[in-house]
Amino acid sequence: MAVATQPLGRRERNKQAKLERITAVASELFAAHGVDEVTTQQIADAADIGTGTLFLYAKTKGELLLLVQNAHYAAALERGRVAAAGANTALDAVVALLAPVVACNRVQVDNGRTYLREMVFGDPTEPHHAEALAIVGNAEDATSGLLARHLGLDDAGAATLARVISAILFLTMASSEHVDSSIEQIVDVLRTQMAAVLPR
Repeated sequence: MAVATQPLGRRERNKQAKLERITAVASELFAAHGVDEVTTQQIADAADIGTGTLFLYAKTKGELLLLVQNAHYAAALERGRVAAAGANTALDAVVALLAPVVACNRVQVDNGRTYLREMVFGDPTEPHHAEALAIVGNAEDATSGLLARHLGLDDAGAATLARVISAILFLTMASSEHVDSSIEQIVDVLRTQMAAVLPR
């Protein structure tokens, strides 16, 4: 028998509404101006809250970017899972899985590179940072599953290779060399590099 969930109280509804307002405002400002050009005061003003209240939801501007971007990256990964299901080879499957992540990262190039930097160097005890790392873990798990299925690798071998592919993805997207590269160009670079490390 299903247990009925209790409706949220007024305080929780207000907190959720503020979080949604902050996320929407920060997303709009970051997309329009880039994360480096937006201040936390501008976000607080646009969300009609005090900066002290803003910092209850995200302690730094980097955490605000993670808050905004995590949902986009999680959705991109889900699109990749669907695309990868129809691939016939390990390489095609992994490229199909990761191409939407690349596209998500390139919506606003500076924001995408800052997001990656925050993931690596941010505070792992902060909830939005932990969520970003969980998305990376989910991508590695999905990659590992594809490698095991297509290549017949054991779990440990597939997981190790998935971490290598994750590093390739991160470095390619974060590299200054690819600041002006298109999504298609980055995906082509990833395909070439992954082909070099995948067992034949």
